[in-house]
Amino acid sequence: MGIFDFLTGEFIDVIHWTDNTRDTMVWRFEREDHEIKYGAKLTVREGQAAVFVHEGQMADVFTPGLYMLETNNMPIMTTLQHWDHGFDSPFKSEIYYVNTTRFSDLKWGTKNPIMLRDPEFGPTRLRAYGTYTVKVSDPAVFLREIVGTDGEFTMDEISYQIRNIIVQEFSRVIASSGIPVLDMAANTADLGKLIASAIDGTMKQYGLSIPELYIENISLPPAVEAALDKRTSMGLAGDLGKFTQYSAAEAMTAAANNPAGGGMAAGLGAGMGMAMAGQMAQQGPWGAAPAPAAATPPPPPPVEHVWHIANAGEVTGPFSKAAMGRMVTEGTLSRDSMVWTQGQDGWLQAGEVIELAQLFTIMPPPPPGA
Repeated sequence: MGIFDFLTGEFIDVIHWTDNTRDTMVWRFEREDHEIKYGAKLTVREGQAAVFVHEGQMADVFTPGLYMLETNNMPIMTTLQHWDHGFDSPFKSEIYYVNTTRFSDLKWGTKNPIMLRDPEFGPTRLRAYGTYTVKVSDPAVFLREIVGTDGEFTMDEISYQIRNIIVQEFSRVIASSGIPVLDMAANTADLGKLIASAIDGTMKQYGLSIPELYIENISLPPAVEAALDKRTSMGLAGDLGKFTQYSAAEAMTAAANNPAGGGMAAGLGAGMGMAMAGQMAQQGPWGAAPAPAAATPPPPPPVEHVWHIANAGEVTGPFSKAAMGRMVTEGTLSRDSMVWTQGQDGWLQAGEVIELAQLFTIMPPPPPGA
């Protein structure tokens, strides 16, 4: 370095930083031997913060504005010995510029499927991915906990750690939310807010914040998605019988249009045609539903007999079987009573008629030895 360049650097007293990158979070202002002169002008633009480090300790944090580094307008400087020694100062000071704007369009996603218990499907796995934004909320904490003495710190150096924190909290929130998988798409906004608030405490320890977190997609394993697609197709098909006929007709058309199939395709088409013909024959003309078979009429109800009773040359009746049963109970009809009904050949004793003999078994017979 030439003497002219050295003297030019010694007399430069304007400290500022303009960033032409998209991922620089912290940049250290470089001076010859880190000697910042008394009375230097410090410019901090919007979206920036400047951290002043003297003798290895953080002295102050400057928000956007123009500052004159003097002890009369900066109380913190009164504790810094020999600050007014100018060129001969033996102490080293550093200025770290911190980008406080939002770093957007950052990606996150699950490497491996997350295991959870779904209310509808039971134990299942899912993946998710999305985007987030990050912002330095406390420059001093961020410089102390993350950056250290790195002269140029970029977003890539911490994005991996942030993604791990997001995935961990996403797994915990999604497993404990109880939201069915089929309803998660309607609740991604609320889930994103829950995850952002869940990781807020951890991010504050780094001096960072997550202003926005978006869930772009939540997906199931391919086998489960295939089963869902099949279930959806069955729901859209409606009548499975007509859907089967339609599928068979499509297969016949494809077989007929495939000259490479040869005789096998023709035989397959003929077999499908015969199967469809059998189904259509069962359904009736033009695919109508088959006519219901005529129901067999029930047999005619049995004819209930009525009875006449002959007693002492007189005939009474007719009496139904229920009335005859009451007479047996009352003792006015016995097994020896003469009865007659239509179709019976002459008068018979009631005990000899099978239909009436059952009436006399209701009462128990006399006990033995009576």
